[in-house]
Amino acid sequence: MSSVLDIARPDLIGLQPYQHAAWEPTLERMHANELPWRALGDNTRAGLNRYPEPQPRELVLGLASLYGVAPERVLVGRGSDEAIDLLVRGFCRAERDRIMVFPPTFGMYKVAAKIQGAGVVEVPLDRARGFALDEAVLLDRWQPGTKILFFCSPNNPTGNLLDTGVIQRVCSRLAGQALVVVDEAYVEFAGTPSLGDALDEHNNLVVLRTLSKAHALAGARCGTLLGDPSLVDLLRRMIPPYSLSGPTIEAALHALEPPQLAISRARHQMIVAERVRLAAALARLPIVRQVWPSAANFLLIESVDPDRAFRAAISAGLLIRDVRSYPGLGNHLRVSIGTPEQDDRLLQALEAA
Repeated sequence: MSSVLDIARPDLIGLQPYQHAAWEPTLERMHANELPWRALGDNTRAGLNRYPEPQPRELVLGLASLYGVAPERVLVGRGSDEAIDLLVRGFCRAERDRIMVFPPTFGMYKVAAKIQGAGVVEVPLDRARGFALDEAVLLDRWQPGTKILFFCSPNNPTGNLLDTGVIQRVCSRLAGQALVVVDEAYVEFAGTPSLGDALDEHNNLVVLRTLSKAHALAGARCGTLLGDPSLVDLLRRMIPPYSLSGPTIEAALHALEPPQLAISRARHQMIVAERVRLAAALARLPIVRQVWPSAANFLLIESVDPDRAFRAAISAGLLIRDVRSYPGLGNHLRVSIGTPEQDDRLLQALEAA
């Protein structure tokens, strides 16, 4: 099996990382030019006057346990967005290499490529088959120099799971030629296994996970990249030395404690049950033409009058997402699953509309 680094940017292979201040918590710190006193009101455990530990060992071990992988496969960063950016910068040369995306999908993949000066190949999902992947078209459109394929599953904004069989066949077909990145930001709501289980089979497979959705930490910004240890090592040399703030580290560690994980699992079940109820109720409303099946914590709906539906939600004090700018989603809106009270308020507003 070839090394996944064979397709990385060759000028980064020997990159020497920034030499941050040594991390030795048993010694008093007089080596990092920090102020020796805390700011007024700072009640964090470590103190905001101190730089945090780069790639905190306790957090890496906790996330490795949560996701069922070896710690050397884990890179922690500021949400999945930082991992997406690092991957594009690490594997795509400006004006030479490309990524492949499958619209309608999460927009950050394309944004990261444009910032890097990389090209973007778009292979639309098949709406007639519930926004499914078209494996034949995908492989036909792929060419050498297309270094990364970004799959989002469950897909945002459509909510559907992508075929894992197709994704794994693409991994095998493009081994040594491209990375296959699967963004699983919503997988906890899907009731299906993570593709992280297949990392040992494909060294070009990368899985993105996050604490933002299922663990209620969107404001903390903590995402995880799971991949081949050599790839993780390269990205660790690229990532800024203090990518995670002290409060984020503490919040993430708290989220990984057993009582908090139990609460999160119970909330996942509540969201799934409410998703079923809300989808059925929305489908009965005259202003709704279609509710697409979802494996995420949101629903994609097609409206006969999306402007009126959007205004009706606002009149009820609720903000839903207008996704009509996405390819193929004219007249569509995206609704996050809320509390039962919020969902009832939305239903009443849309019924009145």
